Amino acid sequence: MRALLRSVVVTVFMALVAGAAANLAWAQGEWKADPKCVTGAKNSVKGVGGAKKTVETNCVTCHGASGKGDGAAAAALPPPKPADWTSPKVQAESDPVLFCKISDGRGAMPPWKHLPEKDRWELVNYIRTLKK
Repeated sequence: MRALLRSVVVTVFMALVAGAAANLAWAQGEWKADPKCVTGAKNSVKGVGGAKKTVETNCVTCHGASGKGDGAAAAALPPPKPADWTSPKVQAESDPVLFCKISDGRGAMPPWKHLPEKDRWELVNYIRTLKK
């Protein structure tokens, strides 16, 4: 019985390790937003509203106070590192793509679907204000 239990525990552990490795490998590739999300997303929100406060509460730890991806936790995160919101690459992404990436998350970036849709669009608008 103990041998069977040990075998089950080892099998479950190996499956978890394999799943984590697959997840990490997936997270290291180029991040493409879910096409289904992007197709249905449209920014009809004007201005940044309370986005600065939302960023200070939820994003600064990783993305940094200036949005350059240099927050205090960024160094400890596995690749990919937090995005530099001021970079031409991020600024070139469409509003729906940014919205969907914020909503869905990936790797160390948590999904923020629990934030109201208006707040997530305000975050997109805020990111636009950081253009170099």
